[in-house]
Amino acid sequence: MVDFQFLYKGLCGLARAHQASGLAGHLGAAVVAGYFFGEEHADLDSRVYAGVEKQLDDIIRGKESIWYDQKKKGITVPALFEPFPKEKPDEKRIPTIAQALAGNINKTRQSGHNVIFASIAIRALHDHPEYATPSIIDGIRKLIAGFNGVVPGRGYWGKEKGWIIGDKVQLTADTEFPAYDSFEQMANAVADDLILRGSQHRRGFGGTVHVTNHAAAITELSEYGFQDLALRALPAHHHHVRLWRSLPDLSEELGALKKAKFDPRTPDYWTDNSPSQASASLSHRIKTLYGFFTLLPFVKDDAKRKKAEEQFLYMMA
Repeated sequence: MVDFQFLYKGLCGLARAHQASGLAGHLGAAVVAGYFFGEEHADLDSRVYAGVEKQLDDIIRGKESIWYDQKKKGITVPALFEPFPKEKPDEKRIPTIAQALAGNINKTRQSGHNVIFASIAIRALHDHPEYATPSIIDGIRKLIAGFNGVVPGRGYWGKEKGWIIGDKVQLTADTEFPAYDSFEQMANAVADDLILRGSQHRRGFGGTVHVTNHAAAITELSEYGFQDLALRALPAHHHHVRLWRSLPDLSEELGALKKAKFDPRTPDYWTDNSPSQASASLSHRIKTLYGFFTLLPFVKDDAKRKKAEEQFLYMMA
């Protein structure tokens, strides 16, 4: 198991992220995700949990500081994770986080981070309502509301075209596919894309990492009592996938993607010192480790699940 202390620390990080930037929510969300990964995979070698905990400690200490200018914002990364003064919890206010999300769930917002951050906070507070204090709930609501009106993200089309903001992308017919009628359809679309395109070097819209985590977050919204809201999120995820599919494979320009040598559920993965190919590798690695295995049960075909797990290693390198 991963030490329980990380759950509360991650919630504090989420609740203060709005003081830094919307994407600073990566930090707290990853710490909460690391705890839940350990809870859901309770039979792994203890060295796996030690590896996860080391990365969570690195996040809390500020080793990944790319999300905002600490001097400009006046708050350091470690300060995001400081405990709040003691307050009386009010679990009846947990649904107000979903209410904040309802204001921006209708469109793809910054590669789905609005949904990703809200859903993991809702799960944490649902499971541990003793942490549903006014400071934590209000802070998370501010973080989620900060995504109102935000663009879908951006994508890179190579040296000639460069980066293009998502709401300026003209989607073409080759990105089209049937709209989702269920969470299972969404999960299978993610698995299919991962199998077919997961080894291609595309850059933007969060890549397969965020396409996966966005989908997993939607399923968790439903599981934790907000099915109608989760169903409203399906079109935005569908659009997210189309944006990602529209990107060119730039393996020739950027180099071939690497694949992790070991499964992250084994100790060898956490002792391998190979450099990461991912940006923000600490938070992205942990959130994807959690998100992928949250989404995978919605893929019922055994052969497809196995192929998706093989391609998953490209996201973990």
